Order: sequence, then C-alpha cells, then structure tokens
Amino acid sequence: MIRILCCTATFLLISCASTPRFAERGEKGSGERRSTVQTERPIQQNSGKILLTLEGIASYYANDFHGKQTSDGEIFDMNALTAAHRTFPFGTKVRVTNLENNKTVIVRVNDRGPFKEGRMMDLSMGAAKEIDLIRTGTARVRLEVLEWGNGQ
Repeated sequence: MIRILCCTATFLLISCASTPRFAERGEKGSGERRSTVQTERPIQQNSGKILLTLEGIASYYANDFHGKQTSDGEIFDMNALTAAHRTFPFGTKVRVTNLENNKTVIVRVNDRGPFKEGRMMDLSMGAAKEIDLIRTGTARVRLEVLEWGNGQ
C-alpha cells in the first residue's frame, strides 16, 4: 500500500505541465511544436540510489538550437551533457543507458521536450555521442533518475 502511494505521489510530482523549448517564429527548425502524451512506462521505484527507472525512445538535438535559450533560461550548448524532458524538474540528474550497446551517460535536465510523439528524452549532441546515438538518431534507452532537481 505504501509503495502504491509513493508511486502515485511521484507520478503526480513529475507530471506537472511545463513550457516548451524557447524558439522564435521564423527561425530555422523551430516549426510548430506541440506537447504529446508521454509514452514512457515506469519500471521500478525505490528509496535507494536510483529514484525512478523508465524505458523508451530517446533522440538528440543540436545545431538548430545551439546558442539559443533553453526552457530553464540557460544558453543551450550542444556539446554539454544535458537533456530535455517534458516533466522532470530542471536540474534533475539522469543516467541514460543505450539498450542497444549498454553505453551510459549522466545528463542534467535543462530543457523541455521532445515534442515528437513516442520519444521520452532529447539528449544534447554531446550526450548522444557518449552513447553512440548520433548515427541512428534514436535509440531505445533506460532512464535512471539519480537526483531530482529543484526546478530552478
């Protein structure tokens, strides 16, 4: 019963709506972006080192957003180890594992997205390189929340 309550509370906390990634009209690649229903599924939650584990599809973003403001207000550096997630609080640290090759990277959430249906996280190009995601563009991944951010 306690485990069910903890799971429910966690999902309520991470499901708050947030603003989309910053982009001005007319900028190349900005297009119309709409938030979609999340397709990620919870695997486990515990009180140990890993706070939440999810599996789904990740992609990456780079040149079109490099140097532009992210949703948390910082300037996007495509070579940094950062990521976009629709609901995780800004500053959340997540270990991302490419399930096709078991390579991992730890990223910090500083943006909102992805806005393409069926994807659960957008990695910076730097993070995507670490787990060999560049060639394929997308991959099945495991997300392990290591530390919740404070949203600032």
